[in-house]
Amino acid sequence: MNDRNLARGLFLIAIALTFGLMSLRYPMGDFSRAGPGLFPLIVSCLLFMIGVFTVIRSRFSERVHIEFNWKNIAIILASLCGFALISHYVNMIAGIIFMVFCASFAGTASYSLARNLKIAAGLIAVGFAFQKLLGFNLPLY
Repeated sequence: MNDRNLARGLFLIAIALTFGLMSLRYPMGDFSRAGPGLFPLIVSCLLFMIGVFTVIRSRFSERVHIEFNWKNIAIILASLCGFALISHYVNMIAGIIFMVFCASFAGTASYSLARNLKIAAGLIAVGFAFQKLLGFNLPLY
């Protein structure tokens, strides 16, 4: 199998099945009083449908060769690990800033300090929204 679109669809289906089957372990409830398993099941069903449509579409489109850029994969993994470590030992704002600036080295566009600052500010704003509006216990500062 050397078709990127087919592989993408099969990967989405595998992720959807994994999380969808795991969500069945939790009580579902109903739509008026949702249980902890209802939301992951609904999202998994939607992701499964997207995966099926991607697999079907791959049969009617031209095959695209799969290419792996191991350097970019390593950069993204390093940025995620750095985010987790810095968030744990310092705070999440510093972790977000590190993750954005480190992950930007994997991109194909030219390096932009202003773009990275805007992305970091947006992610920090989302973190504050989760903390203040939804009551998540995030170590932002």
